[in-house]
Amino acid sequence: LKTLTVLAKAEQLVRDSGQDIDITKIPLDDRATFKMIAQGDTTGVFQLESSGMVQVLKSLRPDTFEDIIAVVALYRPGPMDNIPSYIRRKHGDEEPDYLYPTLEGILKETFGIIIYQEQVMQIAQELSGYSLGSADLLRRAMGKKIKSEMEEQRQIFISGAVAKGVGEEKASTIFDLVNKFAGYGFNKSHAAAYALVAYQTAYMKANFPVEFMAASMTLDLGNTDKLSVFNTELKSLKIKVLGPDINASGAAFTVQRDENGSGAVRYALGAIKNVGEAAMQKVVEERGENGPFKDLFDLAQRLDPHVVNKRQMENLARAGAFDSLCDNRRQVHSAIEMLLKMASIAHSERDSGQMGLFGGGGQEKGTSVDAPSLPEISDWPKIERLTEEFEATGLYLSGHPLDDYGLAMKRLKVKSKADILANGTSGSKRMAGTLLGVSERTSKKGNRYAFLSFTDTSGVFEAICFAENLAERRDILVPGNSFYIRAQFEAEEGRFSVSSLQLLENAANAAVPGLAIVVESDTPLRALRDILADGSQGRGQVTVISRLGEGSEVELELRGGYALTPDMINAVRAIPGIVETREI
Repeated sequence: LKTLTVLAKAEQLVRDSGQDIDITKIPLDDRATFKMIAQGDTTGVFQLESSGMVQVLKSLRPDTFEDIIAVVALYRPGPMDNIPSYIRRKHGDEEPDYLYPTLEGILKETFGIIIYQEQVMQIAQELSGYSLGSADLLRRAMGKKIKSEMEEQRQIFISGAVAKGVGEEKASTIFDLVNKFAGYGFNKSHAAAYALVAYQTAYMKANFPVEFMAASMTLDLGNTDKLSVFNTELKSLKIKVLGPDINASGAAFTVQRDENGSGAVRYALGAIKNVGEAAMQKVVEERGENGPFKDLFDLAQRLDPHVVNKRQMENLARAGAFDSLCDNRRQVHSAIEMLLKMASIAHSERDSGQMGLFGGGGQEKGTSVDAPSLPEISDWPKIERLTEEFEATGLYLSGHPLDDYGLAMKRLKVKSKADILANGTSGSKRMAGTLLGVSERTSKKGNRYAFLSFTDTSGVFEAICFAENLAERRDILVPGNSFYIRAQFEAEEGRFSVSSLQLLENAANAAVPGLAIVVESDTPLRALRDILADGSQGRGQVTVISRLGEGSEVELELRGGYALTPDMINAVRAIPGIVETREI
């Protein structure tokens, strides 16, 4: 039901943008949809988004709707054992086995693997002469596994097959195989129904990604963990997330397009923690009836204090929802009590029909005159501002604590979570992340360990921290702190474990600049080698980039460290054929 609601919401958002869409009439051979599925980009796609399913899809590379039906039916305990064989057979790496020549027509679409209950019945009809009703009784008996019934059906099956020219031993073997598959065979019509909804959600994501993501986020409006997953997915799709705005956001997530038609997801007011979707819908309705809020005092006069309270207003301010009225969030946050008093007075005067505090009365709204001044106070420092934003929304929307460490992270050779997953190789990795939370556990041997949850600019990741590191670093494992992390990555499980970690600020201060040297392919490297040898007692990293022509180049990271003094760098620059040197 939730998925169908997402589809309906996404359809409506597409129509609101002036495009026509009928989800019941989409083509079942859409290239963009199958390309996305084959790449495993299925976050938010019904039935296809689990990590295990993603790995199957990447290997299978589905290109027909029948593949989707099959994988939905196979991805369950029991049938799952047949997935590797199905994949090999689809790609021609294994010959299909149709069990008996006359069964090829029944098993061809599934490469000789019995997947559906209907195939069990068809095999009994084709091979042993069962009627449709008798074949259904066979299917039920195989599902129940009642020994007496199974023995009776075995005799009927084998004798029927022998009567049609099948050898008794072959018939017995086929019965055993059919019996094995029938125990967990899936009804194809059910699998097709699930597959259709899976395909429809994939189609919407592939062809209308902004609308699909906005609809998906709306249906998980109160689930911060899920919103974080969607936010990470939006980054990978290169779709902007616009922060909450009292004059632009809806109570739910919406689509906002710029003058060039590029779409972005506008963050929902109702997704801000502890504000409530119903209350925000009232605010949006007020804006719709009487126009955008001109300033904070206009907002205060038009607010119903019975709908929006202090806690809600504070979280709206912390989330940045009032930035378009006043971008000093701390100033707004400090003025909340004053604004709510104004709202209460204005509400009372409207009810009594008296002249308003700032002129105007009766039903008039927003006629502020000589509005009081906001407190003279500077905004929160950047990191604190981002922390307040995160606590109000569960996300970093206007920036990230790692943004100021760009050059340092480059020098430290830090890779983002997204880059590491895309590369897909196990081994030691250098990462950076802002700590979100610590979940400590005790092993069976009594050792303490913890799951550390981090965020970097590409998304959220978790790393396990074992006893020694945990004991040494517990005092600095405070949510909000940013860390430089050396981690072991296990690609198959997608799991990180901490080898070492330190505060990113300390690592950044200790980071030594590196030097990139760009050379032409025919540059005499002996002179470069001699100069580098003279400065080989240092910590700076040197990378040589050799241009090979036709736009290609080779990058070589030299072993060891170098004393990258100005004299040494100038000597390198003076070598004929050196195209460029740059600090990294």
